[in-house]
Amino acid sequence: MRETHAVYSRKTKVMLGICWALLLLLAALMVFPAIYIILGSFKSNAELLVGGTKIFPSEWRVDNYTEAWQQANFARYTLNSVFLAVGVMVLSLISSTMAGYVFSRKEFRGKTLIYSLFLAFMFINVGSVSLRPLFELAVKLKMNKSLLSVVFISAGTGQATYIFLARGFVDSLPRELDEAAKIDGCTFVQIYRMVILPLLKPVIATIALLSFRQGWNEYILPLVFTMTNESMRPLTVGVNMLKNAGDGTAAWNIMFAGATIAIVPMLVVYCFFGRYFMSGMSAGAVKG
Repeated sequence: MRETHAVYSRKTKVMLGICWALLLLLAALMVFPAIYIILGSFKSNAELLVGGTKIFPSEWRVDNYTEAWQQANFARYTLNSVFLAVGVMVLSLISSTMAGYVFSRKEFRGKTLIYSLFLAFMFINVGSVSLRPLFELAVKLKMNKSLLSVVFISAGTGQATYIFLARGFVDSLPRELDEAAKIDGCTFVQIYRMVILPLLKPVIATIALLSFRQGWNEYILPLVFTMTNESMRPLTVGVNMLKNAGDGTAAWNIMFAGATIAIVPMLVVYCFFGRYFMSGMSAGAVKG
């Protein structure tokens, strides 16, 4: 019996060791690009173009950040990115929590079909195919000269995942809460506003974090909608333009410095709200 237990114990340790090794490998693969960009932002452009296996710069150049800040209108770009990210976050929170509540608690014709279509779009991405019709629609609505159109489009494309999380969380709440509120005279909307919504804090934090990241990292849509208006560009588009700041060659060191500046706000957001992320993800995925 002891020998069998010892064999199982050794197998368990071996499996744990393999799991840890795989997790460390995945973590290294995910962290390496960020480390490469941050360290590359302190290198000269010639050193980056030569390449090689040396990760640390031979000479630390802090002036790359000064050049990046001066050559790009970072103050304006930052405000545009904040407007885009916050706008996408607010719209996503309002629409996804309300839709999740309706799909969970309301019975209506076509409910299963509509929700199935939402779930299908979690796995279907039309990508750049939809850019032209969306841009033409924005032109006809006279919204192509504002980032507001990008906010609406970006918020709409992420709804499937957020509605799935919100509905799963609402499904996990006891229906006795709704019945007690109905006895007290609450309407369907009042139950959502006064009973359900305060209980959605974990999944609200998760949706807020995901949607803020989605808006902050949006690139293709702002690139298309801000081609003729430089003042509308967010950081993702503005940083990429820094690549052309060099004399005849791509200024990768300047672009890396700008990219490092651009990722700082997201790191700050994750530091403050990251602890709510996993709890909301697991709570919102209890039921589908």
